[in-house]
Amino acid sequence: MRILITGGAGFLGARLAREILKRGQLNGQSVSELVIADLFPAPADLLSDPRVKGHAGPMLEQGNLFKSGFDGVFHLASAVSGECELDFDLGLRSNVDSSRLLLDSIRASGKASRLVFASSVAVFGPDIGNPMPDLVTDTTLPTPQTSYGTHKLMIEHMVSDYTRKGYIDGRSARLMTVAVRPGKPNGAASSFFSGIIREPLAGVDAVCPVDASVSHPLSSPGNTIHGLITVFEASREAVGGRMALNLPGLNVTVGQMLDALEKVAGPAVRARVKFERDERVAGIVANWSRGSTSERANALGLKAESNFEAIIAQYIEDCQTRPGYPADALKGLN
Repeated sequence: MRILITGGAGFLGARLAREILKRGQLNGQSVSELVIADLFPAPADLLSDPRVKGHAGPMLEQGNLFKSGFDGVFHLASAVSGECELDFDLGLRSNVDSSRLLLDSIRASGKASRLVFASSVAVFGPDIGNPMPDLVTDTTLPTPQTSYGTHKLMIEHMVSDYTRKGYIDGRSARLMTVAVRPGKPNGAASSFFSGIIREPLAGVDAVCPVDASVSHPLSSPGNTIHGLITVFEASREAVGGRMALNLPGLNVTVGQMLDALEKVAGPAVRARVKFERDERVAGIVANWSRGSTSERANALGLKAESNFEAIIAQYIEDCQTRPGYPADALKGLN
């Protein structure tokens, strides 16, 4: 199989690439070539694998690559929520225009690739004509309240329609917010969900920009990657249709996250988190879902973590065993 990962140099994309290379196959077929396309070069450990081919540069300049024909595609490349709110045109170029180019290039290749699009729980939001339920489901009507969520929903519909026409075998998986991410905060409004755990564990003070009562569905990096691969390998009948499905998430409040941090790492680590409301971030988060269910993903055997302590434990283990994590990531535990 020849596989493409867009956004493959990023945190989730690189983790997905490493997992695919470790498995050596997808859906029972050997992976002979893994192509990583991103704005920046892929990590050195990936590029050192003879099966990997790296392509760095804007997606809008990689049409010839996308036309070259792939058996499978994971489309993760995206500008994040905060970036899209601050720069409307950047969001459209990076998300909508690039996705249209990718889909049209696959169509032009004549090879109906199986494609998994990494959508987002951000497609859901409250609207005066469509109040958002406490738990969003696979069939909740999406009414996004951010440009990022709107882009994701637009691409979901494109993936569905290109699939209807037989140009691709597409499926869209709505990712829950992924925590705990390593490294520095990014431009996503959701970045603090990782920061209030990551920074205290590294011995650094963290600011939480929302109230402790804020609730949101979260998923560990490992569970998210497992979900993407499972959706890729599932048959069309098992996926249950062309429309997007929610990946599992643990519905948890900020307060519960900090309780779990204290349980795992102690009160001194928790005390490094200070509450300082940021109206811009809080306003964005207020329009996000408070929780989710994932019936179709559950039918594929996927499920959320049982508690947030397990997500913190995975982060600690990842810091000790995986590439790409800072050497001092757990300095706060000493």
